[in-house]
Amino acid sequence: MSAMPAPLLVIGWGNLARGDDALGPLCLERLAAALPPDRRAAVELLVEHQLAPEHALDLAGRARVLFVDCDAALAQPIAARALQPQRDASAFSHALSPAALLQVYQQLHGAAPPPATLLALRGERFGLGEPPSAAGLAALDAGVAWALAWLAGGAAAA
Repeated sequence: MSAMPAPLLVIGWGNLARGDDALGPLCLERLAAALPPDRRAAVELLVEHQLAPEHALDLAGRARVLFVDCDAALAQPIAARALQPQRDASAFSHALSPAALLQVYQQLHGAAPPPATLLALRGERFGLGEPPSAAGLAALDAGVAWALAWLAGGAAAA
């Protein structure tokens, strides 16, 4: 018999070797360090290079899911929004958007996916071998604070 998954799943993805593209994984690294011991069993943190169709299996049995990624188009340091399943151009690519991943889940399980939120962190520098930018690190700080509130049930997507 398999164990029940943690009710909360946080997936952060990006390339650690490409400046601000590392913000998703770095956010999860900081969350792991900041999570109070009594909350750790309720949260699974999953760091990936990119989202793939197989991640639909990771969503099963979850109460809520938070996706964390970098976004070069943001005007503000962070933005959070609720996600709905949606087929998009990424469904025909090797990497999926969070909305397309929710669509895969829905098709696979014949049921609605768990409530999901995307937390985007503003980035501006993505060169190979570059460290995160000052703006990216500021967004990371704000994103970690927002994600901790989300994990505690206090943050809501726009």
